[in-house]
Amino acid sequence: MSRLYFTKDHEWLRVDGDVAVCGISDHAQHALGDIVYVELPEAGAKYAQGDQAAVVESAKAASEVYAPAGGEIVEVNGTLVNDPSLVNNAAMTDGWFFKLKLSDAGELGSLMDEAAYDAYVKSL
Repeated sequence: MSRLYFTKDHEWLRVDGDVAVCGISDHAQHALGDIVYVELPEAGAKYAQGDQAAVVESAKAASEVYAPAGGEIVEVNGTLVNDPSLVNNAAMTDGWFFKLKLSDAGELGSLMDEAAYDAYVKSL
C-alpha cells in the first residue's frame, strides 16, 4: 500500500516500497497558474532531500521543484515535456515529475501527511 507525503514547499510523494513518485501539489499548481514548461532531472541523477531537482514555469513565474527525500531518479515523466498542462489538469496523478529510489526512508518522518498538509495550506 502506498503512502502520501507532502513538503512545506508543496511537493508531494507517493511511496510504494523504496520508490516514490514525486510531483507538485494541487495547491502549488493553482498558485502558479497555467504551466507552460517543465524541466525534469536526468534518470540516474542523485539528490539529497531538499535539493533542486526540477523546474516548473507558468505564465506567472518559474519555480524550483525540490527533492522531497534523498535518492536516485529512476524514471521521469517525459510526457510533461510536450504537455506541461498535465500538471494543471492532474497534479496528483498523471502530472507527476519523477520517480525516486529512496536512499533513506527515515527522511519521510520529516514530511507531512495529507491532513497536516491541508492544515498547513489553510494557515498560509
